[in-house]
Amino acid sequence: MLELNLAFFAAALPATLFAGISKGGFGSGAAFVSATILALILDPKTALGVMLPLLMLIDLATLKPYWNRWNWPDARLLLFGGVPGVICGVLLFRVAPDDAIRLIIGAISIGFVVWHAGQRRGWFRPNGPRVSSTAGVLAGVAVGFTSFVSHAGGPPVAMYLLARKFDKSTYQATTVLVFWLVNIVKFVPYAALGMFTLETLESNLLLAPAALIGAWVGVKLHRIVSEVAFFALTYALLLITGIKLVFDAVT
Repeated sequence: MLELNLAFFAAALPATLFAGISKGGFGSGAAFVSATILALILDPKTALGVMLPLLMLIDLATLKPYWNRWNWPDARLLLFGGVPGVICGVLLFRVAPDDAIRLIIGAISIGFVVWHAGQRRGWFRPNGPRVSSTAGVLAGVAVGFTSFVSHAGGPPVAMYLLARKFDKSTYQATTVLVFWLVNIVKFVPYAALGMFTLETLESNLLLAPAALIGAWVGVKLHRIVSEVAFFALTYALLLITGIKLVFDAVT
């Protein structure tokens, strides 16, 4: 049972701030860490139930600053795959091997950063700059599934959108739109699975200011951080989250 004590808030406040900053300014790549932090003191199901309404609040708060700056064709591909991905998450939630999912997504995240570094150093060159529509849909399936089972949809989105080579605001706005809609889709099955309680609702009300402050800070940092620094930080977050997923899987 969720107890709103000092230990809970010592973990939940920084986790919520971190989620707001990541989603508000840096493409959501590391926002899933918030649920991982809460899972240290709560059972995973309760941790996911606490975080989803807060993530939805952050999504809502960050829509206006990035409104209509997204790339709709790519967002549509991700959403086209994201909905069946969420459905897969619903069907497999009780039996899915979470550690195997963490290991695969983490390894892909790390591999993508290594690939990007090798490309910049001239170790290898891709045949062309375009990314297929199929890749976008498959990334969307990974987004929907991993987002449902662990709020870890950030790395698949980052891997696809970074390969599209957008400017930082288009990249950020597209992630905001995608996760706003994916999280809405997730809400109903979360409720049906009993992941929301009066205690999680009370915690959401108390943590809402931290979520909004984090989102505001993230938007501000997005505007003042240079494009080169932005993408360097995004790759760093992708690497960190990938390592964290692998670490969680093997330990």
